[in-house]
Amino acid sequence: MNPYTLPDTYLESLLQDDTPCGDATTFALGIGNRPGQLVFRARHEMVLCGSEEAQRMGELRRLARAGSIRESGSRLGAGEEILRLAGSAASLHAVWKTAQTLMEYLSGIASNTADIVAAAHRGDPLSSVVCTRKNFPGTKAAALKAVLSGGAAPHRLNLSETLLVFPEHRAFLKDETPEKTVERLRHRWPERAVVIEVDSEYEARVWIDAGVDILQLEKMSVDTLARVATYAASRQRPPKIAAAGGVNAGNAEAYARAGAWILVTSAPYSVAPRDVAVTLEPLD
Repeated sequence: MNPYTLPDTYLESLLQDDTPCGDATTFALGIGNRPGQLVFRARHEMVLCGSEEAQRMGELRRLARAGSIRESGSRLGAGEEILRLAGSAASLHAVWKTAQTLMEYLSGIASNTADIVAAAHRGDPLSSVVCTRKNFPGTKAAALKAVLSGGAAPHRLNLSETLLVFPEHRAFLKDETPEKTVERLRHRWPERAVVIEVDSEYEARVWIDAGVDILQLEKMSVDTLARVATYAASRQRPPKIAAAGGVNAGNAEAYARAGAWILVTSAPYSVAPRDVAVTLEPLD
């Protein structure tokens, strides 16, 4: 599964950042024109992401793909080959580390995302995992590709696309009732779901009664979420329950089983990269 490929402008900027004035070592050794190949392999089990970008970076430096490529979203075992590129030593060295590192970081995100999705589905096969926009600034497009490759969806890409009302918004509403807030939001943005985040069981019941579409429970225990989900299910028009704050592969199953239809997480963005082994060798 390859959700999309990052644009050439982005990939070119990564390559240029690593070789702003060329590769001094390769130039000084006088080996730039000698032919060779790069082989990328999974060092351990992983869900792959970024192989298409690695191939495209090679093409941008006049390298040719030699053999097949494993797509982003593929689950690989230790030692499995990802991609093989062939061309001049100068181009191989220019692409090597940038392509490797990008795949390692994105595969780390994709692999952890896949673990959370698997755990959630053990709790409820119909549950969904969504990843927040709390990725490192400037990496949104790449991080989103990794999330999609791992089987999750974006929570919200930016502030412009969703109606998610935090307590920090409600602090400015003075004495407006929850029902009035929901009514105003639906009138102003009729095609958007109204999502409210709360951090207490009491607030959860209040906003359920107000008729929200999605209720996001921030850092609530599994037991509290289960009670809220039971209360929501008793309503004529129950909202979807989302668990947020601290959701990870270790607790996703429990939250999903307790009644969270949506699991909101930032955990994949802080995991370690997955190692990609590289062999760079001459072709004489």
